[in-house]
Amino acid sequence: MCRAAILIFFSMSSAPAKPANLPTPPVSIKPIGKVYLIGAGPGAADLITVRGARLLAQADVVLHDALVTEEMLELCPQAVKISVGKRSGQRSTAQQVINERLIECAHQYRLVVRLKGGDPMLFGRADEELRALDSHDIPYEIVPGITAALAAASSAQRPLTKRGVARSVSLFTSSTAPDEPSEFIMPNGDTLVQYMGGREAAATAQRLLSLGYARTTPVVVVENCSRDNERILDLELGTLEQGLAQCSGPVLVMIGEALAGRD
Repeated sequence: MCRAAILIFFSMSSAPAKPANLPTPPVSIKPIGKVYLIGAGPGAADLITVRGARLLAQADVVLHDALVTEEMLELCPQAVKISVGKRSGQRSTAQQVINERLIECAHQYRLVVRLKGGDPMLFGRADEELRALDSHDIPYEIVPGITAALAAASSAQRPLTKRGVARSVSLFTSSTAPDEPSEFIMPNGDTLVQYMGGREAAATAQRLLSLGYARTTPVVVVENCSRDNERILDLELGTLEQGLAQCSGPVLVMIGEALAGRD
């Protein structure tokens, strides 16, 4: 009995010891990509910044606005391209859907570009998209672009400011979201620049005339700024009151004495 007991004890003690506190194998988690909000500029492909063009050439996926040209998209032939176009007064992608697509892409791709016309931080709904990214802890970076007001002034060769005439500029749009009040108050400024102003041109002129602006106040309208089909109209405020039915492309309206022609 004793010998058997000893043999059993020896057999049990000679079994390999089970290591204690083994580290848990790491769980493979796909890293979240980074989102770049890039300003495409006013339209011409060669007016995007060098940094913006470099990131486009490296992008895995590009979510782009409706106003981004095909020439601009040729800068990223390797990328998956997703149109999330928004055009005033036209059928477009809802902002909530755009936010969701951004988040989905950040979990699927390493380098995500959200390509916006003009500059992302001006009338580009950047705040809504940044809030969505923040809520999911998705890293992002913003690359500025040339905004349409500056490009249009350059195209028309009319400075927005002028010594002794105009020392302030107001950029505005009268477009509102569905849940916003429709009542609009004109901004103050020596030079006024209205984005997306084609459909609202007549109403803008009427508001300014009612505020005491002269009917001869200079107006410069730029349609399809910086593109091959760009068109520039020299008008007066009294003429603008008749509207811009002849314009079908993206329109920027610049108003003020600084825009008078050089004699």
